[in-house]
Amino acid sequence: MPPSLPPVGIRWTVGDVSERGFRALRLAILGARRVFGPEAAYAVVVNSLPVAEARRRTGEVPGEVEWLPAGDLPADLAAFLDEGMAEGVAWKLAPLRLFPDRWELAFDNDLILWSMPPSIAGWLERREGQACVLAQDVERALGGFEAICGPENLNTGIRGFPPGYDLGAALAETLRAHPLHLAGELDEQGLQVAALQREVPPVVVTVEEVSICSPFWPKRPVLGTCGAHFVGLNARSLPWTWYDRPASDCQNENFDNWAAEIARRMGA
Repeated sequence: MPPSLPPVGIRWTVGDVSERGFRALRLAILGARRVFGPEAAYAVVVNSLPVAEARRRTGEVPGEVEWLPAGDLPADLAAFLDEGMAEGVAWKLAPLRLFPDRWELAFDNDLILWSMPPSIAGWLERREGQACVLAQDVERALGGFEAICGPENLNTGIRGFPPGYDLGAALAETLRAHPLHLAGELDEQGLQVAALQREVPPVVVTVEEVSICSPFWPKRPVLGTCGAHFVGLNARSLPWTWYDRPASDCQNENFDNWAAEIARRMGA
């Protein structure tokens, strides 16, 4: 990590995902280590399976990565979860923050960087203000919080928080203004997007920098200049077809086709 940048903390959340999901996590860790360097702090938060098993499935990664079991959600947030909510929803919020005194970046496990996105570099270099970071999307998926989010298509595959940012308070204020029981992943995403842009417009990592890499339109099976988010890769089976082919086969093939190029870009 260039010495001009402030202290950074990088975190991922992973559960009982597909084999390729863990392959992607390993590449994500190696790529982040390359981009942010040895001075950053790194952690993986594990849910729905033992930490040791998650480490085994991921494979060899730098020893400074900390592996932690997911904790409980704050009570005031858990009260808004519907009983029928799909398993795994809101795991990104357990715990809310791991590195409250650092510039914290939370990445999905299937999002791989090989170089620093200029948007994130600018956010870190400014070292001031309370702007958070979100990722641009190619479609809008904000659930019941659609009406109170801004006009941009955003997702939470990348989230960034400045030091001292009180994520719990931002979520609570958003729920007080728009009380809605979270019934699924889109509600969870919409809540976070609404909360993170509540006071200050977020810094947005564009799809040109980090692509939404998938064969399913309106996503595109291409790499970004700095990274790629292989959405859908965590599922063991996608229950639909794409041009008469199993969707999972299409998604897995897309990831496999890019593996060698990703390794080249990472200098492997």
